[in-house]
Parts: sequence; C-alpha cells; structure tokens
Amino acid sequence: MSIIAVLGTLDTKGEEHGYVAKLIRSRGHETLLIDAGTLEPPTLQPDVSRDELAAAAGIDFSSLSERQDRGESVKAMAEGASILLPKLAAEKKIHGIVSLGGGGGTAIGTAAMRSLPVGFPKLMVSTLAASENVTEYVGVKDVVMMPSIVDVAGLNRVSRQIFANAAGAICGMVETQVPDSDDKPIIVASMFGNTTDCVDQAKVILEEAGYEVLVFHATGTGGRAMEALVETGLVSGVLDLTTTEWADQLVGGILAAGPNRLEAAAHNDVPAVIGPGCLDMVNFGPRTTIPPKFEGRLFYEHNPQVTLMRTSPEECAELGRILADKVNLSTGPVSVLLPTEAISVISAAGQPFHDPASDQALFSSIKRNLSKKVDLREITATINDHAFSKLAAEVLLGLIGERD
Repeated sequence: MSIIAVLGTLDTKGEEHGYVAKLIRSRGHETLLIDAGTLEPPTLQPDVSRDELAAAAGIDFSSLSERQDRGESVKAMAEGASILLPKLAAEKKIHGIVSLGGGGGTAIGTAAMRSLPVGFPKLMVSTLAASENVTEYVGVKDVVMMPSIVDVAGLNRVSRQIFANAAGAICGMVETQVPDSDDKPIIVASMFGNTTDCVDQAKVILEEAGYEVLVFHATGTGGRAMEALVETGLVSGVLDLTTTEWADQLVGGILAAGPNRLEAAAHNDVPAVIGPGCLDMVNFGPRTTIPPKFEGRLFYEHNPQVTLMRTSPEECAELGRILADKVNLSTGPVSVLLPTEAISVISAAGQPFHDPASDQALFSSIKRNLSKKVDLREITATINDHAFSKLAAEVLLGLIGERD
C-alpha cells in the first residue's frame, strides 16, 4: 500500500481534490491531503494544514493571510510545498503526488513536484497543461501535465472523468515496480542528430567499460536536465561533445539551455570531456518564423518544423570564448577535444554548412582563451569519425581513472 499526497487549495477546490482522494483510496492506497489554500477555511479536513505548509518555509500564515496579497500567498505556499514535499518523500511518508489547479494551483503544485526526485510519481491536472509555457511549470523534472479540459471548478460529466483518469494514473505510477538492475556508475552525454554517430560509438566503449550511459538531447531542456543530474552527485563522468545549445543562447535560437550551461561538471569536480559539437548551427522553427534581422544568412531546413542557421565567424569566435571560459571554471579533470574536419554532419566538406573560416574562428578562440592547465587536443577527423569518438571515450575513462 502506498501513500499518495493530494495537494491543492482545499478552500476553492476542496470538492475536486476530495473526489480524487476518494478514488485513490478505493484502489487500496492511502492519501495525505495537503491544504495550500489561503482564502476561506478548507471545505474538507486536511492532514497537513495551510499553517504547517507555510511554516515549512518559515512563514507565519496568519500574517500572510492578513495582507491578502494573492501573488504573495501563492509564492509562499509554493515555497512551503517545495520544502515540505521532498522531506516527506525522503522519509517514505509519501510515494506519489497529484494536484489539480488553475494558475495559482498549478504554480504551487508544480513547484512541489519540481523539488522531488526524477522517477518519483507526480501528476498535475491543470488548466494550463496545453499552454505554450508548460516548460516553466515542468522545468527539467518528469512532471506529468494532464489538461483539465474544463476549469477545475466543481464536478460535472467532463471533470469527473478527467479526475478519475488522474486518480487511476497516479495509482498506476505508484503501483509500477521497476525491474531490478545492476547499479552501474553513470556517465552522461549530450547528443544531437548531427552528432548521433559520435555519441553512439563512444557509448559502446563506455558501456563495455562498465558504465551506464545516459544520453540527453541538446534541445535546451535536455541540456538543463543533464546539468541538473550532474548537480545531484550521481554522475561519474560527463561526455559533453554537443554544446550546440550555447549557439542558440548567444544568437537567439529556440533551443537555448540558459547561461549556466557547461557549469555543473566544472563546479562539482566531475571529470568531463568537452567538444564543440554543432556550434555551427542555431535552431529556429519553420522558415516563416525566423526573425527578419537574419535575412541573408545561410539556412538549412532540417525538417518542416526546424530550420538551422549557420553561425558566422564572429559568432563562432564568441562561442569559442564562452566555451573556454566555462571550461576554465573546472575544479576537476577536464579535456577539450577539437575535431578539426567538421563539428557536425552538415559542416563536413561538401555539406551545406561547410565553412572552414567559421570553424577556424571557433577553434582559434577556444585555444586563445582556454587555460593552459586544461588538456586540449586537436584531432584531424570529423566529429562523427570513429577515431574521434573512440578517443573521446578513452580520454574520459582516463580522467575518471585518475579520480579513482
């Protein structure tokens, strides 16, 4: 039997959360009702009161309530939930979480969910689940967002079915047992379609050496997720050969991973091999969505939904400086590998983005700005050549070996 947290504003949405809790209990699980409401008294008795939730963040609920500032109240309850829920999970007092809400409820519920470990069952039924800013609520965690279809405002023929599905889904998550597997040390790797061969070849070598390799697609969210996992201390090594997200961050593409990309391994003493994979491209959506300021640049239609733009020599020089500056932060063993023949499939000779001047601007900037203490290797190969991927894997294994 599992205990499932049912978190929500039990003053305005108590009936709905009570309905879900009842369905969960009918399947043999227990529930822990947590009240995040800040308006009227709750319509059903919670197991964890709003006062307790606020207190988890060091906030006096009475004073908060007197100010009647909804924005402040939502922020306070979100903070309390993000502190209390991980504690309950660590103590095995809850085994999953479900929440229902509109804007405020979604902000509170997903704040709690983002604070929980990857793999911990979490389900948010939200009026915002189909909106364009879902990433703001999910972050880099495995939060399942279920559209409420109708507003979370009472029980009706539509909402009953949606809420029943939610109850069944969260129960199914906590009931699912993960098959036993060997706990091998973890290596994380960044990959893009244009560096797939490289990472796949390196992955084989690393797995043969006894590691489990987790590959993250360098699409902004993927880079952030990889960095977040490195921060947990569970990672033995980083094969970060696809640093393309920095091109989007610098130039204004749609797959940026934020200004802290490339810092997790550096700050946490984790052995890393870094490469300039796909820094030749900036990602945009369909051709019609590209900002007018880029008119006249070289583009390549990767698919109907994705258009790539070739980075210029000036942009490449700045990207080289950024990459070097980030690597220079490293407290642990690190190597930078430069595949001088091509940094992606389409930058190789005869391909659409082949531009030796831009590549040379990138490589020269990296070499000029990189600390002399950092191991730097230039390899006369494309990034997807077996020789390059083999060297990358072997260098990383060597760095990890030095640490051991």
